[in-house]
Amino acid sequence: MTKGLTQAVSMKQILDLVQDDLKRVEKAIGLETVGSVGAVKTISHHMHSAGGKRLRPILLLLSSRLVDSKRTETTPEAIQLAAVVELIHTSTLVHDDVIDEAKTRRGAPSANALWGNQMSVLAGDWLYMQAFQLAMRQRNFAILDILIGLTQLMVEGEFLQMDRLGRIDVSETDYMELVDRKTASLFSSCCRLGAMAGGAGDAEAARLGEFAWNLGMAFQMIDDILDFTSKETILGKPVGNDLAEGKVTLPLLYALTETTREEARLIETILKDRSYERVQFSRVLEIIEKYHGVERAQERALHFTTRAKEIIETFPDSAYRRAVLTIADIVTNRDR
Repeated sequence: MTKGLTQAVSMKQILDLVQDDLKRVEKAIGLETVGSVGAVKTISHHMHSAGGKRLRPILLLLSSRLVDSKRTETTPEAIQLAAVVELIHTSTLVHDDVIDEAKTRRGAPSANALWGNQMSVLAGDWLYMQAFQLAMRQRNFAILDILIGLTQLMVEGEFLQMDRLGRIDVSETDYMELVDRKTASLFSSCCRLGAMAGGAGDAEAARLGEFAWNLGMAFQMIDDILDFTSKETILGKPVGNDLAEGKVTLPLLYALTETTREEARLIETILKDRSYERVQFSRVLEIIEKYHGVERAQERALHFTTRAKEIIETFPDSAYRRAVLTIADIVTNRDR
């Protein structure tokens, strides 16, 4: 059996565990936008209908059951919180596309390409506020503390990214700091919130948060690798898009530690032009391959998934623990 087929079967088994709950999450999200103004409702529907892995709500739902696998039904609190994290994630995508001036998202026109920046920013803001309104219904200050801290980290991450756009002198520490804030913090919050909704104590919730933080770090590193190695039809956006937007990510960052001055100048040209008009993308791939940037980034991602799996293996065996372990493998080996 091929690796791709093995992953497909494993993901199907995971979805079998949560598909009914995901339907409840989608229904909750739909209800939250019914009473909104037409433009917000349209943009929200466009973003949710574009697909996506729903990985963040899946992690939250699995975490809520992992800490109490004997429970026969997922708690209403977990369903609501899964809707909250998906709304927050969607709002960040809307804002990111505006900041990055992206034209596509998951193979479809981005919200800002269809409705403009002003409308998209307002829609993203509204989705954020709607997420918090839904979270408020829990009447739980611990949940709000996590969500407020998460929002602050993600906004800080966006500021850091904007400050470093177009710079070639980005360090590995800079990169890790950015991934921590923009991606890993959301993954961590999902599992912490799920554990809390499942009745876990602080220690268990913290452990699941640490697991998901490591998973999120690996997820973003693989995402950055795929930006160089995948195809536009698979990614749903142009290949090499990150560099063309002025972002130096891990595969290139590793290569830049060994490049000649002439090779570094080629990268600087792309960062300055924000395009591949003067330096072809194929030349960038040659440089990354020459200095084993992809392989080194893969090894770094594997370090984080290995740590994530070590943490999950401290929990009692169950279908939910096995599902979460499978997700860790899929994150490392995915092609999109």
